[in-house]
Amino acid sequence: MGAAGTTGPLRPAAPTARDLAAMRTVRVVDLDTGAELAARAGVATSFWARGKGLLGRRSLPIGEGLVIEHCRQVHMLFMAFPLDVLHVRRLSPDEGRVALVLADLRPYRIGPLVWQSDYVVELPAGTAARTGTEVGHRIGLRAVEPAARG
Repeated sequence: MGAAGTTGPLRPAAPTARDLAAMRTVRVVDLDTGAELAARAGVATSFWARGKGLLGRRSLPIGEGLVIEHCRQVHMLFMAFPLDVLHVRRLSPDEGRVALVLADLRPYRIGPLVWQSDYVVELPAGTAARTGTEVGHRIGLRAVEPAARG
């Protein structure tokens, strides 16, 4: 085993169940229109979670999404479905401003490098158009209470 958190010189260790359970969930809102972009979006902060993103999923239902921290570029290699991708410049810990909207980014495409992006929000294709979300709009990340276990 290499350095802490790796299984070799450059490979990250696979996430544990505890790592996955610890992924924070937020509600994503366009503060300029009041539209809810995602009722539940996971926040990928670890190297592994950011690298995996939505790979392996067959779809992303309306109302769901993924926030990928420290992200300036996305790829759609090996993805099974298109996405809307918002590149966001952070204004505060829970607010940002949309720097670029990539609407309907198709599988096997690579998005542009967006230097002013601090994080991206990946959403089902069509979400930006449906909600009227545009470059310059403010995005809010709001805490979501964990679902009660029954």
